[in-house]
Amino acid sequence: MGDGHGLLQLGIGEVGTHLPPALAFWRAFAMRFVAALCGRQEPAGQAAAIPAPPLDELATLVDEAPPMQGGEYLRPAVLEALWRSMQQALGVERVESGLPLQDFLKSRDSRWRLVGRVHFNLAENRKDPKYPFAFMATYTPSLAAQGVLRHLPLGQALREYASADDREKLLKLLEPVSRASESCRWLREIVDSGEIFHPLRWTPRDATRLLTDVETLEEAGVIVRMPTSWRMNRPSRPSIEATVGSNAPSMVGVQSLLDFNVSVTLDGEALTAEEIDGLLAATDGLALLRGRWVEVDAERLKTTLDQFSAVERKAKSEGLPFAQAMRLLAGADVGGETPATAPAAQWAHVAAGPWLAETLKQCRSPEVLAAADPGDALKGELRHYQQVGVRWLAFLTQLGLGGCLADDMGLGKTIQILALLLTLRQRDGAAPSLLVAPASLLANWALEAARFAPSLKLTVAHPSFMPAGRLKAMTPRDVAGADLIVTSYGALLRLDWLAQTHWRLALLDEAQAIKNPNAKQTRAVKTLKSEGRIALTGTPIENNLRDLWSIFDFINPGLLGGSKAFANFIKQLSAQEPVSYAPLRKLAAPYILRRLKADKSVIADLPDKTEVQAFCPLTKKQAGLYQAAVVDLQESLRRSSDDIARRGLVLALLMRLKQICNHPSQWLGDGAYDDADSGKFARLVEIAEEIASRQEKLLVFTQFKEIISPLETLLNEVFGRPGLILHGATAVGKRKALVKTFQEDERVPFFILSLKAGGAGLNLTAASHVVHFDRWWNPAVENQATDRAYRIGQKRNVLVHKFVCRGTIEERIDRLIESKRQLAQDFLGGSGEINLTEMKDEELLDLVKLDLNAALKES
Repeated sequence: MGDGHGLLQLGIGEVGTHLPPALAFWRAFAMRFVAALCGRQEPAGQAAAIPAPPLDELATLVDEAPPMQGGEYLRPAVLEALWRSMQQALGVERVESGLPLQDFLKSRDSRWRLVGRVHFNLAENRKDPKYPFAFMATYTPSLAAQGVLRHLPLGQALREYASADDREKLLKLLEPVSRASESCRWLREIVDSGEIFHPLRWTPRDATRLLTDVETLEEAGVIVRMPTSWRMNRPSRPSIEATVGSNAPSMVGVQSLLDFNVSVTLDGEALTAEEIDGLLAATDGLALLRGRWVEVDAERLKTTLDQFSAVERKAKSEGLPFAQAMRLLAGADVGGETPATAPAAQWAHVAAGPWLAETLKQCRSPEVLAAADPGDALKGELRHYQQVGVRWLAFLTQLGLGGCLADDMGLGKTIQILALLLTLRQRDGAAPSLLVAPASLLANWALEAARFAPSLKLTVAHPSFMPAGRLKAMTPRDVAGADLIVTSYGALLRLDWLAQTHWRLALLDEAQAIKNPNAKQTRAVKTLKSEGRIALTGTPIENNLRDLWSIFDFINPGLLGGSKAFANFIKQLSAQEPVSYAPLRKLAAPYILRRLKADKSVIADLPDKTEVQAFCPLTKKQAGLYQAAVVDLQESLRRSSDDIARRGLVLALLMRLKQICNHPSQWLGDGAYDDADSGKFARLVEIAEEIASRQEKLLVFTQFKEIISPLETLLNEVFGRPGLILHGATAVGKRKALVKTFQEDERVPFFILSLKAGGAGLNLTAASHVVHFDRWWNPAVENQATDRAYRIGQKRNVLVHKFVCRGTIEERIDRLIESKRQLAQDFLGGSGEINLTEMKDEELLDLVKLDLNAALKES
């Protein structure tokens, strides 16, 4: 939405359609801009500057933004720049239209108009205690000479438009009132009685009805004007002010207990008990307090005050649990165990006290933290952002809190952890920590530790690195003198002593491995005993927000509530109108540190990455097999009535179509693999020949082990010399040697890897080309694989080729993935895998159908 013209059209176009959360957010922002135009009268050819909202308002919008691609970069300054972009776009479109501003707005949407709009005016009438308010409906036929709106009583419109010729003008003027009266019963009553055309004396209850329906009236096109003494067009409201964490707790960490204090204030001044009782007794919605009118929702005020008071009493006797305090502070009602402040945000507010405010500030802005010094034991130089990362991790561990280092893949999470361990050893003395990683990365950790932190006493607890009998017989006493024990997720399930040992830190590499909370390895990880917990992942949200919950359930158990409570909380957020993920963002943000390679302020010397779709035709043999598979699916769906059987059919069909798009022999299992039978093989030959001519290196990723050998044969012929392969059956001990050979031996031209075995953790910067031979259909997984080459140490621009067969499901899924990138991602990235098994039969068949003309067309 960075285009000013696109945003402007979003703001002045039709606004009644349902949109995805990300697009709805941008529409709301654009509508703020258009609303600012409604009070202006500019002839054709003139355009004055429209001031952007204050930065604090823009900051609030940033907090309320839903998860979306690029959300990491959303800042008040970005919104301010987009505001200016819309200003420029408006000027261009105004010139093209040749219309004055108001005519231009009317031509786009009749609701964006000012002149001719009806205003509902409420005023105080202090001389009449029984009817202390006056109401009058007016309209603005034109502007005065000074540019001020000229208001006339609405009754004047009956006389001005009395003739039959002006009947249409009168109906158009009253259209917003008629529209609003469909939702406001009190308005319908005074419209039907004709009282709308006369000044009215109102009670506080009458005025409250107007206050309650302001949003409805304004959406209908009626302007509501309140007494001039009311700030922000509303009377003052009493607010329940709670302060949490004013004093440092006796112990820190997720088990800490904090103080909690409650008061009721009005415009920042504390109210007495008698004044609070008077507000709770108010029944009309407005009460006179300290000589001014105050808006009161007595029921909500009492309910919220009772909830907060109960929390205060518990905090005074037992202390407030850290997790509950954080949820209160974020306004995150997870599990219904904390007061639901979000619906009552205008009536209640929770603020961090001095100690907690300073602590959270340092968590959110780690660049202000004191330096964490690993000393001379670190044999390498940390980049600036890596120094900040080590400070942040050291600060959290000192507080006893867990953190998720979610730096983009390739930004050096490993060296930051090694520097942290050296810092802790220097600060607190020796104590063993445990790191759990995929088996394919164990050698990499050993190699990096030997390179950057040779003084660390590191042991790899895995059968590939020591005899199984010795490994099994180890005890907590055997690792007491170590600095770091490195093991795999699989070994963690088999080695009981790992769970029996009390660790300084429990660290997870590629922590998306615990995204499934019910998996055995996830449950095993969460039973580890440690003083602190850290998760490392470049994709904290690989599929959906449940991934985030599972990681937080490890690093800070209980902070996001239980699994079911969190799922219900997410449903509540997504069901809001408008949708706001601010509570979740505020709750999680202090414990996640994420930097991106694309951000030049983070790393300026990384080359560019270019991603292109490598479109491939189908051969006639592929097309025939593909069409037969679609016919088989259609017939199977017609016969199937069982949901479980249907899901199996769909998954089997998708696998069959992927295999056919790769090569007919992969589906037929005949072992022939004739190059001429596959459009993808032909496309790979074209790309590989170009790479070979430049003497550059290539990575090829596939999700199918069985096609690796045919691809190896093909590329051996193209390059004229052998390359390397790695898949799940490759011994863990051999993987380090394979990576070293590819990185250092210039004669090795290519590396073919299975996506699961080689798509994470490996450093393969010798390659400057990446081919995704078949698509995983999850951008986060593909990005992980791409970033084996696109990471620190890469000196060349990286070109990523994503193979897509035209006219097939691959092309349509590619479009779906790209549209999901544009519309929504979770607030930490990751767009999620597309669930095709839940599609209706018609939708599924439309997705997999073969467009023969496109499929057989040469790229």
